[in-house]
Amino acid sequence: MQEKILVVEDDPTLQETLAYNLERQGYSVSTSGDGREALGLAEQTKPDLVVLDVMLPNLDGFEVCRILRKKSNVPILMLTARDDEIDRVLGLEMGADDYLTKPFSMREFMARVKAQLRRVRFDKEDSQDQLPIAGDTLIFDNLVIDNQRYEARINGQPLNLKPKEYELLLFLARHRSQVLSRELIMDRVWGWDFTGGSRTVDVHIRWLREKIELDPAVPTRIVTVRGAGYRFEG
Repeated sequence: MQEKILVVEDDPTLQETLAYNLERQGYSVSTSGDGREALGLAEQTKPDLVVLDVMLPNLDGFEVCRILRKKSNVPILMLTARDDEIDRVLGLEMGADDYLTKPFSMREFMARVKAQLRRVRFDKEDSQDQLPIAGDTLIFDNLVIDNQRYEARINGQPLNLKPKEYELLLFLARHRSQVLSRELIMDRVWGWDFTGGSRTVDVHIRWLREKIELDPAVPTRIVTVRGAGYRFEG
């Protein structure tokens, strides 16, 4: 299904540029240059993402964000011409999911858009396709992931996992048999603003294999898919 994006930007040139580039990527785009009108469009179109400028006529972006967040969990990417930490914090406190300061590259803008939409897709998959669990426990033969206790065990013995190792294992387990790219893993486990490289994922995978694989050199639980990423087999 085509994902819908609402672009709220009162600069006609920038609005047209953003809409053009989003449509080239296959998104369905609605536009508005007015805060009050944008609220009506959001109600009407039910977008999957809102790109929201701070400086708008009638209602500014902060107020639009606040009202949208009361009604919906739609991801909101805020844009501002000012690199002011107070503005950024205020936007996030109002419920924005991400913040981009003008001027920005189209490449960075598209990366932020894709990250937010990818997060929504996986949240939906998590709610619809999660593995059957007993309470908050995932069981794979002798490997048990107990999310109530924030603990993983093999043959009943707790594994000494660092917090990110546990979060990585839980994410992989919840998407058993799916090929997950390094970029997606980084986004979901470390967050979009993590400044480390994809090598971080490889290192944590190696550490996990040493703790959950019978033979870490020939892994059967966390399998490398050449050129694509990793797949958890259980």
